[in-house]
Amino acid sequence: MKNYNMNLFENDIDETANLLPYGGTVHYYSKLLSASEADRYFNCLLDTIAWKHDEAVMFGKHIITKRKVAWYGNEAYSYTYSKKTKQALPWTDELLALKVLIEQNTETKFNSCLLNLYHSGDEGMGWHSDDEKTLAENSAIASLSLGAERKFSFRHKESKETVALMLAHGSLLIMKDATQTHWHHQLPKTKKINQPRINLTFRNMVT
Repeated sequence: MKNYNMNLFENDIDETANLLPYGGTVHYYSKLLSASEADRYFNCLLDTIAWKHDEAVMFGKHIITKRKVAWYGNEAYSYTYSKKTKQALPWTDELLALKVLIEQNTETKFNSCLLNLYHSGDEGMGWHSDDEKTLAENSAIASLSLGAERKFSFRHKESKETVALMLAHGSLLIMKDATQTHWHHQLPKTKKINQPRINLTFRNMVT
């Protein structure tokens, strides 16, 4: 099993480079937003988004997470994961502005966005793939990071090879092609981070 660890603090990663060795495509835009723009959006979203604690059913038990989430879209799409269903809210002005910016930079259209609020490194996300049937198959997912820099990892489902990188404040990671089919990803917990992070994942629901 090979491990590929990439330190992106230097912000010199080629945006056209595929960060996965095979079986999918991942591109990283280290400075989609300037520091001042990222700060402004972070503070605005923290105050204006309709945050709610996430819910899941695991091993027959109803779980309420510390992490908070919100779901927005072009229409009132239903999105089911972890056996819980959410209804999309109408876009806010800030989310629409970010959607347009990301679409222009990636030349990809999106119709919805799932937001996550991690209050500190004590909150994370385990290994999973965003491959629910309500998402268009092999469609791109654009993940915008605001706030605390956090490690993000990929693990191939068969070979178990891993790729890890740091997601900077104001950066964008786009996952596309067969990435969700062949790779899991996670946001590991860490005791080293005591600052919040907002993650916006722009997606395409089947319509």
